[in-house]
Amino acid sequence: MRHFLNRQIIAWACYDWANSAFATVVMAGFFPLFFKQYWSSDIPVTESTFHLSVANSLAGLLIVLLAPVLGAIADAGQLRKKLLFVFAAFGVLMTAGLYGVAQGQWLPALICFVFAMLGFMGSVVFYDALILSVARDDELDMVSAFGFGMGYLGGGLLFAFDVAMTLWPEAFGFADAAEAVRFSFLTVAIWWALFSIPLFLLVPEKQGRTVKTGAVVRQGIRQLIHTFHEVRKLRVVFLFLLAYWLYIDGVDTIIRMAVDYGMSIGLDSDGLIIALLITQFVGFPAAVGFGLLGKRYGAKRGILLALGVYILVTVWAYFMDSSREFYILAVAIGLVQGGVQSLSRSFYARIIPVDKSAEFFGFYNMMGKFAAVFGPIMMGTVGLLTGSPRIGILSVGLLFVLGALLLLFVDEEEGRRVAREL
Repeated sequence: MRHFLNRQIIAWACYDWANSAFATVVMAGFFPLFFKQYWSSDIPVTESTFHLSVANSLAGLLIVLLAPVLGAIADAGQLRKKLLFVFAAFGVLMTAGLYGVAQGQWLPALICFVFAMLGFMGSVVFYDALILSVARDDELDMVSAFGFGMGYLGGGLLFAFDVAMTLWPEAFGFADAAEAVRFSFLTVAIWWALFSIPLFLLVPEKQGRTVKTGAVVRQGIRQLIHTFHEVRKLRVVFLFLLAYWLYIDGVDTIIRMAVDYGMSIGLDSDGLIIALLITQFVGFPAAVGFGLLGKRYGAKRGILLALGVYILVTVWAYFMDSSREFYILAVAIGLVQGGVQSLSRSFYARIIPVDKSAEFFGFYNMMGKFAAVFGPIMMGTVGLLTGSPRIGILSVGLLFVLGALLLLFVDEEEGRRVAREL
């Protein structure tokens, strides 16, 4: 029960509750649909799809380049919370900026979106690293799962409210659904900012000595170069990151491309949004359940179970032809999505040096975001070359298979031992 009663743990998890509103409402939900139907309605569909894919890839590439350096700098100067604040504030402002983008202005919309994603993904580097400030080693699985569970619940609650606004705009005082969607971006910004406050007030961070900014940057870059060499020497960390890169590539591809795939095979857009909502609310208890599973049977077994479900999901999606089946798949994904994310985070936290957590989590997030660059492109390219989006979604299953095979060779006990010795 300590996981749910300790105020520092709750304050830490509140940031998942806060920023998941962006991941759910904006990134996975309304932005892809609104971009096609409102901001780029006057250009060909294939062109708007290309613009959106470039925006997603650009944001991923930026964070790939920044995450390791930022993590190293944060460890060198004890700046995790400060840098988390900077990136979160930037993401909040850019999300709010989407409200002011008029119809047909697809380029300003993409600029705001890219910068908002940069703020979102950059802040997560420091948020993940702060788990070691609130949780003991034996609590990592449950605390990580609790954070993801809070994220699913918080993001789902706001998403439900925003979906209601778009379905019945007149009841909320809006002229039409488009005005309601625009206002939803403001609700995300407010939600994100408000529920970030507990982390900044209550989560501790060991105070380092006062260091000038220039010295911190130089020291951080030196640490980054050193960490590249350390990762190469840490066989368990290297192997896990490679496995993680493969299977989280599949997870992120499904998150970002599920709505697009559903539209490609002719499913109703309202039904797709409701399916995303189902995933959120199933994900809350499921993420906590996977935390208990990891605590009892080990994080590695929990991850492998989740990957097995994902493999079955991609096969089923290939044959899917109705909204009812999409809802069933949404439930299946909700059962494992939070679990694979939370157990991966806690597993990784156990096999890295504690005093270099932000630096190593910079690499962790770099691998995840690097996957987000290539996964959707791979799915789209396979679909384009074969002329079938169904074969495109089926190809994603290969990422889960390869990731699971590599994970089988990751020895957690060896990783713990080596991490303690560093």
